[in-house]
Amino acid sequence: MSGRVGIIAGQGTLPFLVARGIRASGKEAFCVGLRDQWEEGLPAECAEFREAGVLQIGKWIRLFRRAGITEVTMVGRVSKKRMHDPWLILKALRDMPDLRTIDLWLRKLRHDRRSATLLTAVAEDLASQGVHLIDSTRYIPEHLASEGPMGRVQPDARALGDIAFGWPLLEKVGGLDIGQAISVRDRDVIAVEAVEGTDAMIARSGELCRAKGWTLLKSARPGHDMRADVPTIGVQTIEGLAKAGAGCVAVGVGRVILVDKPAVIAAADRAGIAIVGVKG
Repeated sequence: MSGRVGIIAGQGTLPFLVARGIRASGKEAFCVGLRDQWEEGLPAECAEFREAGVLQIGKWIRLFRRAGITEVTMVGRVSKKRMHDPWLILKALRDMPDLRTIDLWLRKLRHDRRSATLLTAVAEDLASQGVHLIDSTRYIPEHLASEGPMGRVQPDARALGDIAFGWPLLEKVGGLDIGQAISVRDRDVIAVEAVEGTDAMIARSGELCRAKGWTLLKSARPGHDMRADVPTIGVQTIEGLAKAGAGCVAVGVGRVILVDKPAVIAAADRAGIAIVGVKG
């Protein structure tokens, strides 16, 4: 069964890219889609597909072990928005946390709910049952940020200056576990990402900075665990940047996923936005 790789799939395009990457490597993708999160069409990309609740870690483990899966990648967003419908109560009963999840919460997560702590706890629990969480970028290296300008649009002198000024600040913000992005114009920080997420921060940056040509800087924090929650930008990100008046986006080389890299670069070229990969 070593020719099979597991996927724990949330929302978005990323699970599709990973499933295709696994298939391109000559292996089969066995996917556990998180209920009310995974996207239509994903089962067709996988050799086998099952479904489980977000808080049913015990069920994840049983499904993977029965399929002989020992390596699993966790990708895709998890949101509660789809659960706000008339059948919410029935869904809640169906997706109640299983005993394994409750035990994990009581032992490790009651007093520390940071993303890094959650990931480590889940990874350790999976590993204790022979299911090992792997780097979520392993099967999609072609979609990672590469060094230098990635599209036709070149960063101007202002953008290069803002990158040089802002990158050390971004690393400090990431090191403090505050967020993964900041926006800068003329060596002045406009906004820092926190719990609202990058898209909301981009919109806020546009409101705070009416002058066009500011720069978004985004990367994983130093020592970031690449098994989950790897920073991403997609076509929607580029569209938001264009609407908010940005002129450049700088991303960490090998530490940010461009979700469908050719499509992201093409969207940036159309919008006149430079995409620059920064080492460090």
